Amino acid sequence: MTDSKSGPRISPENTTPATSTTGTEVDAFLAKMRGLSIQPAANGGRLIFALDATASRQPTWDTACQLQAEMFREATAIGSLSVQLVYYRGLSECRASRWMSQPEQLSGLMERIDCRMGHTQLGKVLAHARRETELLKVQALVFVGDALEENPDKLSHDAGELGRLGVPAFMFQEGHDRDVEQVFRGIARLTHGAYCRFDPGAARQLAELLRAVAVYATGGMTALAGRRDAGAVKLLSQMK
Repeated sequence: MTDSKSGPRISPENTTPATSTTGTEVDAFLAKMRGLSIQPAANGGRLIFALDATASRQPTWDTACQLQAEMFREATAIGSLSVQLVYYRGLSECRASRWMSQPEQLSGLMERIDCRMGHTQLGKVLAHARRETELLKVQALVFVGDALEENPDKLSHDAGELGRLGVPAFMFQEGHDRDVEQVFRGIARLTHGAYCRFDPGAARQLAELLRAVAVYATGGMTALAGRRDAGAVKLLSQMK
């Protein structure tokens, strides 16, 4: 779901610039990242952090706030990272923040957002990511959600467009809905990204993988090779 108390509404005309997961699923997620060729950006990496802010996500929204801060801290240790928050809630509201380079900025914005009843709008997120990278290269899209009410064929088309621009989507699914999983996996495949599911309470492992994605988007393989945290080690072991 979507809505924000600040930030522009996303529309075709207006774009502004856990219980723990099984080892097999995590290994598969990291393996999918193996073939990516994201290179460090001259002026730092750009990462879109997109979230479903519908009512069902309220219990884990605070966790998401903490995770994005960890993502920032990890990336800034090796380079600069700009993050744009995109979220949807309500019946038709989908908003994007400005690009931010300080974790406090993004945390402050997320703390002012409340989840609301509404429909999923993943298609708007994918279309927005495409438009953003057409303006200035986006290294990665991270999406966290638990439901899907849109046309899978249309989402596949949008994902294919994003994939052709070289923007991998890292799809994190909360819950075990098989239909949602199928579509999320398809989006990850079409964008040459990766999929992983996390049970409620697997925040530690989710944070670990998000940090790895952020470091990779910011500094590429060289940056990952210099890290010794568990997320980086797991990722490197799959990228040899």
